[in-house]
Amino acid sequence: MKDSINECIASLHYFTVNRSIDWFEQKHQQSSNTIQLFQDSIKTEQNTFSLEHVHDLSYRPFSNGTGLFYLHTNRGVITFELKTNPNEFIESYRKLKGNYYSF
Repeated sequence: MKDSINECIASLHYFTVNRSIDWFEQKHQQSSNTIQLFQDSIKTEQNTFSLEHVHDLSYRPFSNGTGLFYLHTNRGVITFELKTNPNEFIESYRKLKGNYYSF
């Protein structure tokens, strides 16, 4: 039997762009990672946040189809670049927290 706390409820793909200069040439390398929502936490590639330390999630779309996803935590606001709309992820988080109208 699986432990329901360890089951991923929702996931969201984000990307990062690493820029470097090599012999007077600027290079861009894009990588993709995943944010996962669990019953008790949100996990990113580099961090795990207990849901009690997550205050809110928000999103700002851009006209080119990408946008910025904001994870508001007790350690500050962490920003992720997205190519998809995170509304289902945000709604799942708010249902878990019991607050459909987070600040």
